[in-house]
Amino acid sequence: AIIGIGVDVLHVPRLAAVYYRHFHRFPSRILSKHELSVFERLQRLRFLGVRWAVKEAAYKALYPMFHATWKDLTYSSLQIGRMKPALSFVPRKNISVSKLGGLFLHVSVSHDGAYVSANVIAEERRM
Repeated sequence: AIIGIGVDVLHVPRLAAVYYRHFHRFPSRILSKHELSVFERLQRLRFLGVRWAVKEAAYKALYPMFHATWKDLTYSSLQIGRMKPALSFVPRKNISVSKLGGLFLHVSVSHDGAYVSANVIAEERRM
């Protein structure tokens, strides 16, 4: 059963304005530990923009069943040996394992110039 779908479109210059005002703390507020470790090696604004849009879309898809925070969600883009991007939800708050066991997140991202678009479908599979 589909739990929800979330979509977010981000105008990267808007994110750039926030990033340049708070560059020393902004990434650590919205990136998971894994994402933060990768952040230094990539195009920073595109990296932040994609994750912002993905996490906004995921929050919309998961709510109200789950109240995800920025750091509860980790996005991994296409990598060698993997067919598509992945989005994981590992909540820091206590949530029943049985409630998470059948949860699957499907993610699609597109970016063109100053725009990033993300779609997330949250699916609950009954085991």
